[in-house]
Order: sequence, then C-alpha cells, then structure tokens
Amino acid sequence: MNGIDMIQIAANACDQKRAEDIIALDMKDVSLVADYFLICHGNSERQVQAIASAIKDALEEENISVKRLEGYEQARWVLVDTGYIVCHVFHKDERGYYNLERLWGDADHISLNFEQDDVHDI
Repeated sequence: MNGIDMIQIAANACDQKRAEDIIALDMKDVSLVADYFLICHGNSERQVQAIASAIKDALEEENISVKRLEGYEQARWVLVDTGYIVCHVFHKDERGYYNLERLWGDADHISLNFEQDDVHDI
C-alpha cells in the first residue's frame, strides 16, 4: 500500500465523522517529518476525539500501525502519526491559529476522493 492509499483511508475516516475542510499535503519535498500530512478539524472536543479514533481504527484495520497518538485527552490538536503520514485533527478554534496550510504552503495538495454516502457516523 502506498502513501496516497493510506492518506485516502485516513481522509475517508475523517469524512465519516464529518470532519471539516479535509486537505492532504505531499510533504516529501518540503519536510523530513513525514511524507504526507492530512489536516482537518472538528467543531467540539468530542468530535475531534471521534475523528482521531476513526483514523486510528481505519488505519489499523488495514494493518497500518499508528506509532503515536498525541493530544487526544485535550482534543485541541490531535496528531495521529504512522511515520509516513501525520494526521492533524484540530479543534476549529485552533486550526486557524496554527494555520499549517500556510506554514507548509510549498507542499503540493493531494486530490482526495470521498465516498458518496448520505450516511455519516458521529
């Protein structure tokens, strides 16, 4: 499984939990931290936790190990790190403040395809 497949799995998990403004960045040429970033936000601490848990569960279902899960208890900025991709799940109030999209503005955006279900879980 390649990085694009992994980022799509994580993005679909975010979408199922109604994460907002989901974007993926190709970080290979701009950072040594990870190959890809996924960035999204939730509107409450509970939703942020649900999104982060969904990402972790979806990746682990595909035998992709999550190396670190940080910030879960506070649910203001949760990192789900596989080593290849880092998913940043923000609370809506924090996302604008840190503005990772601007900070990593040199990174290419990756097109994401979402399942066209009318059913979303929260």
